[in-house]
Amino acid sequence: MENGSKKWGFQANKSLSTASAVTVRGVLNVLLDNLNKEDTRQLIPLAHGDPSAFPCFRTTTVADEAVVDAVRSAKYNHYAPTVGLLPARRFCGGMNLSVSLVLLIILLLLMVIKPFRLFRIYDLLTRDGLDRLFRHLRNALVQSRQPLLFDMNALPTIGSTTLEDLEVFIRVSSSKTMIKSGALSWSLIGNRSVADYLNRDLPYKLSPDDVFLTLGCTQAIEITIIVLARPGANILLPRPGFPYYEARAAHSHLEARHFDLIPEKGWEVDLDAVEALADENTVAMVVINPGNPCGSVYSYQHLQKIAETARKLGIMVIADEVYGHLTFGNSPFVPMGVFGSIVPVLTLGSISKRWIVPGWRIGWLVASDPNGILQESGVVESIKGCLNISSDPVTFIQGAIPQIIDNTTEDFFTKINNILREAADICYEKIQDIPCITLPHKPEGSMFVMLAKEESVMILPGTAVGMKNFLRITFAIEPSALEVGLERLKAFYGRHAKKQ
Repeated sequence: MENGSKKWGFQANKSLSTASAVTVRGVLNVLLDNLNKEDTRQLIPLAHGDPSAFPCFRTTTVADEAVVDAVRSAKYNHYAPTVGLLPARRFCGGMNLSVSLVLLIILLLLMVIKPFRLFRIYDLLTRDGLDRLFRHLRNALVQSRQPLLFDMNALPTIGSTTLEDLEVFIRVSSSKTMIKSGALSWSLIGNRSVADYLNRDLPYKLSPDDVFLTLGCTQAIEITIIVLARPGANILLPRPGFPYYEARAAHSHLEARHFDLIPEKGWEVDLDAVEALADENTVAMVVINPGNPCGSVYSYQHLQKIAETARKLGIMVIADEVYGHLTFGNSPFVPMGVFGSIVPVLTLGSISKRWIVPGWRIGWLVASDPNGILQESGVVESIKGCLNISSDPVTFIQGAIPQIIDNTTEDFFTKINNILREAADICYEKIQDIPCITLPHKPEGSMFVMLAKEESVMILPGTAVGMKNFLRITFAIEPSALEVGLERLKAFYGRHAKKQ
């Protein structure tokens, strides 16, 4: 430095550059930097699984309208709670009480409750009949000639506090009755949340306390790795797999050990390798299903064996299900949480893939653990602690989640899966005409296939996902563009072969 002063005391953290270089995004940046800028042909993106740019993969108008409604309501301009807005993550269950019975209980309470006593009622309510319940309640209160105040605008203030479980309170006095917090229309009526969405496929019921909203599935991975990292610990990762796990593990000083997936068996987990790798310092194994990048969809029987193996080893299962239900082969999607009674499962997911909105950045981290092992071990508290010092998903997107999940029809999902099936068939058939590439297993899910070849143009090299001499090709693009891309790959092979 000038004038003889000391050298600057700061410098870059070089480990970050090293870690990011092995991510999909890092490799894509290298490929983009090396494109021929003089080539005027359309770039065919067979390397990156983001189909949202293609018209055939546009999200449902239900999702668009839900976001617009959330923004225009002005209810979601506040900070979100640490674990996410309750309506976006809660399960609307409860006791199966009839509306008349609930009304009777409430009316009796109105007669006997002492002034200013607070009464928690939402645990008594079911989703069915809530409209009628509050309509009859209001009429009953009006008929009692007590002044009634519905504070419907108080919700944003309540939502921005640290109250993680919003409650509906009835405050009664001799002069005034008030339904406090305005949660009638916000947190109870017509609510279909992440927990409710996941409960459709589970033999037990998740509660809101089991669900943590994140900035996409990527942040769910980050939080999971941070929570599990401790000196000397290791984690078991699939090969091939999603390289972000390796990058985050390296950054958190958590040793990554790799077990192979077996292509001849539909990329099933090599469970013998898992047992050989694990030791007393192993904390978890990662299972990506439907598979990224292999396109595999695991059977119920194989997932059960994974759960039993993890239980035997005393480790949890991290179930990356960001591609959940994006299946179009003979194997239906089975969530790992089905086996939560065998082994504790942390389920990672988002709306990015199934709703084709990766830019909306909202995902979830769910404790699929009916035995409460994750709670007892302190993992749940650690997740909350990590969320307290990290960024939140956008509040108005959280506010739109119940409407998105509740109103999206099966027709939309069927259309997307049919397009993916068509693209998978094109990919499979076209590759048969390229001698330098072989396809170990026809894809049944996800957006990617693994192809045995060296890297080429904008196709992701297999080294990015832990597989040398492989390619990762995404077929989640317009089918016509996919055909063009594969024809170009065939032409590239023809030119390359002649030079040999």
